[in-house]
Amino acid sequence: MVRPKPPVGRPGAPSMPGPAGLPALPALAPSLLSADFARLAEDIAAVERGGADLLHVDVMDGHFVPNLTIGPGVVEAINRVTDLPLDVHLMIENPDLYIERFARAGADLISVHQEAVPHLHRTVHHIRDCGALAGVALNPATPILVLQDILPELDYVLLMSVNPGFGGQRFIPSVLPKVEALGRMLGAAGARARIEVDGGVGLDNLGELVGRGGQFLVAGSAGFDGDDPEERARALASILGRARAGA
Repeated sequence: MVRPKPPVGRPGAPSMPGPAGLPALPALAPSLLSADFARLAEDIAAVERGGADLLHVDVMDGHFVPNLTIGPGVVEAINRVTDLPLDVHLMIENPDLYIERFARAGADLISVHQEAVPHLHRTVHHIRDCGALAGVALNPATPILVLQDILPELDYVLLMSVNPGFGGQRFIPSVLPKVEALGRMLGAAGARARIEVDGGVGLDNLGELVGRGGQFLVAGSAGFDGDDPEERARALASILGRARAGA
């Protein structure tokens, strides 16, 4: 049985304009791909204490990307040990076959790759029908214009700033203007989707990403490499806290 959680967003966090249930912005999303899976519950508790706003869960199938990670059973186990929203990123082929299973396992936000989905409108509404917030992810070389006709339907857009498949990669700088361009595109469309950035995010570029319009910031190696994920999360969260205070 999946443990019920509060509505999406940390208890007591200030509400923000935009899709209902999203955490205060900008938000820190440590990526569990970089956690120690032998002590996953402890690492989750550590980044919670450090100020994480949601947890990013990378699901890979060995086909769409050259790596294989976790399934709904692990997501359900994660859900049992945290009240933070689970942001599940499906880097898989045929995601429609698994969306409901991940939602039932506890996913609060589910994103699929535009490059993997032939009928994106139908898939986005399937995510919504399963009770999760709907996002679409784009690889670094995919132009944002492919989302122009569906932006009003989305709760968030995930911009990959590395090529998906492995943690610990170097940030691709060309994604910075892409973040800004997506913000302008959302404004022109009157869409309220949030902008998530995933890949190579750390202390050296977090502030600039927020300044360019990044709102959900996914930190993997920057959050979990080393012996103290709590302090790593706290250092990242302090940058976002200053951005919130100055908003």
